[in-house]
Amino acid sequence: MASATLRSSLRLPRLLTRTHCRTFSSSPCVRSVGSLRNFTDEENMLRDAVRRFATDIVGPKVREMDEKEHMDPSIITGLFEQGLMGIETSEEHGGAGGSFTSAIIAIEELAKVDPSVSVLCDVHNTLVNTIFRKYATEEQKQKWLPQLSESRLASFCLSEAGSGSDAFALATRATKDGDDWLINGTKMWITNSYEAEIFLIFANIDPSKGYKGITCFVATKDMGIEIMKKEQKLGIRASSTCSLNFDNLRVPKENVIGGEGKGYKIAIEILNEGRIGIAAQMLGLAQGAFDKAVPYTYQRTQFGQPVGTFQGMQFQIASAAVELETARLLTYNAARLKEEGRSFTKEAAMAKYWASQVAQKVSGSAIEWAGGLGYTRETGIEKFWRDSKIGAIYEGTSNIQLQTIAKFIQKEYS
Repeated sequence: MASATLRSSLRLPRLLTRTHCRTFSSSPCVRSVGSLRNFTDEENMLRDAVRRFATDIVGPKVREMDEKEHMDPSIITGLFEQGLMGIETSEEHGGAGGSFTSAIIAIEELAKVDPSVSVLCDVHNTLVNTIFRKYATEEQKQKWLPQLSESRLASFCLSEAGSGSDAFALATRATKDGDDWLINGTKMWITNSYEAEIFLIFANIDPSKGYKGITCFVATKDMGIEIMKKEQKLGIRASSTCSLNFDNLRVPKENVIGGEGKGYKIAIEILNEGRIGIAAQMLGLAQGAFDKAVPYTYQRTQFGQPVGTFQGMQFQIASAAVELETARLLTYNAARLKEEGRSFTKEAAMAKYWASQVAQKVSGSAIEWAGGLGYTRETGIEKFWRDSKIGAIYEGTSNIQLQTIAKFIQKEYS
């Protein structure tokens, strides 16, 4: 069966060797100098396998999921079966043991077909799994990582009504009750939360300490997490975005991740990595729109020639191709820097900012290139444009990215 073939292709531990440096590690790696398109054999195999999964399994369901604003459960199951929900997680913990670039490749390829499926995979891998790998105790890793790799979807719960860009203004509180913690508060804009079973919740255990009281907890839906509202959105409609309520949510003390008061550090560091994932999503989205629209311009004939051969159209298509390439290079460069253990915060901000700009521009142009047909839901091109707008908003708005970049420039030149 196709799925069995994909699964074998995605089981990276049998393919990876110590000669390949781009693996998840806190230590810098040394690799031969090459272009930013210089991938390992395993990464190229992964790209091909994810592309087939996205085209053959996700593709036929995209329009229905978008119109119903619902993620087909079989897609989530398929992502787990193909090994795409534990890409960097070690084989010991049920994962594939792949590189960070492997995760970025998977996110990009899924977004070429459906950015909603892409962000589900992205948040689960680059935010939740990474927090467990980097900050959890060995006992916590043994308990949670196999579940996250094999069957249970997770959610990252940071944003609130009063804490968006100012993430550390959160009002959710956690108070000690014997050996447990009681969490009270609400969260908003939480991706994957409708389908998720595992939740990483950020709450303040000591408001007098400000952001230094913020702590990360892991909880499961059956502990009493309430889904208050599922948002109806412009784009990425199949990706659930919900408001959550915690009313004396009882969490055992062993479910604190990274230590008390360390939540702010976890959130800052993890969102820097997550922004590379969103850049990859926007890159894939833009490429998906480009791939759908450009062939049509050479099929559609007006005034005796394909519309794509008119100079005005040629220049637009060529300019879009250049912008796509710049977004790709920024994204891959940030991913490589992260893998090498070098500073990548500025580059991650650049990649996310620019990829989100390119996604909006290219997907909007793609609609125009396809004319009236592009404006209909039949082609799916308009969906890419609707999906693109979120790239300038979540995991740090475009203004926040520019502010981050500006701070690094100021530090360098002042």
